[in-house]
Amino acid sequence: MDNPIDIREEGGVRYLHFGTDWVQGAMRIRTPFALELAYTREMLSALLFHEPPWPRRILSIGLGAGSLAKFIHRKLPDSHHTVVEIEPRVVAIAMSCFEVPRSDARLDIQVEDGLEFIARTDERWDLILLDAYDHDVRPGPLNSAGFYAQLRAHLSAQGVLSINMFNRARRYDTTIAALNEAFENRAVAFASTDAGNYVALGFAGDTVDTDEAGLRERAEALRADLGLDLRAVIARLLDAGEARRGRLVL
Repeated sequence: MDNPIDIREEGGVRYLHFGTDWVQGAMRIRTPFALELAYTREMLSALLFHEPPWPRRILSIGLGAGSLAKFIHRKLPDSHHTVVEIEPRVVAIAMSCFEVPRSDARLDIQVEDGLEFIARTDERWDLILLDAYDHDVRPGPLNSAGFYAQLRAHLSAQGVLSINMFNRARRYDTTIAALNEAFENRAVAFASTDAGNYVALGFAGDTVDTDEAGLRERAEALRADLGLDLRAVIARLLDAGEARRGRLVL
């Protein structure tokens, strides 16, 4: 990436930009370890479908301002988190300006192309978080059924892929079609409360079969245990998943 990386502050929030007005990450300066942007919280909606100690192993492709890396490091102490970021300047800025910790026994930040990393590894993860865009919010080759199929092959038996998407022109429909192809129609996407964003989940392993009551019970547990409030996501999940008689089956 040859574009400039710039940091702006407004209203007590520090923002990361790649030389455009598109926000690539944010941190509220008074609460640096909170998930400031709604879509970052919503990307963790996979936690609604599994009980602790899941997820033990997490992979992120794309670091940005490191909000998810910080949250996972603080709130999921039994997990190991690998982060792959193609741009070394992003890693340096995330650490120096956004309080992202350096690699340790539980956090492994690697500077590498996500495509190349996935192609060479034989590891599997319980949760894969994909949030990788260039300065013009284009995912490039990371937005394809082939790459999603590769990611699915690297999920554990009960693994989930979570993707941040931008709804720009035809890209949303293309992404959903590619995701459903890779996950054999076991995917769901819902609108984020961040304008222009969608979050999509792809499921591996056993069939997911839950209802609103079960999702709300998990949401309350996550709010109490992690300070992660996903209650507002539930209605959007059920609607997007075309729940029948209150049950979501994927």
